[in-house]
Amino acid sequence: MEQDERTPQQVLANKVNLLLDALPGEDGKPLNFPAIQAGLRERGVALGRTKWYYLTTGHPALRTDRELLSAIADLFGVDPGFLLHEDGPLPDQIERELNMIISMRRAQVRDFAMRALGDIDPAGLQAILDVIEKNEKSSADETPQ
Repeated sequence: MEQDERTPQQVLANKVNLLLDALPGEDGKPLNFPAIQAGLRERGVALGRTKWYYLTTGHPALRTDRELLSAIADLFGVDPGFLLHEDGPLPDQIERELNMIISMRRAQVRDFAMRALGDIDPAGLQAILDVIEKNEKSSADETPQ
């Protein structure tokens, strides 16, 4: 399915999963359902496993409300607009985390190329590294969404 054909439920699921992946709990591990359920309960919002499943998978039967989405945003410390609006802005915390992951992956590619092409002459290796660097800079200008 093309990105333009995603349902609102799928867009929301992608955002919730992005929160789970990019913003871990206090122990550095992703929040699990019981922790999320408890955090929402502290905010006066009930969440059952079925609704959580629907929310994280983009299930077509998902029906959300502003109170739930606002409480989830509060739990993760992000602007509620990110979840409440399909085109909600990417939170700064997530953008920083994604940029760090992208940089780490690019560094792995660069290191691999240097090891794999170790027998190449220095000018050839530098030309390859220049291409990688140029690609990194052009990709960095594209904000992850």
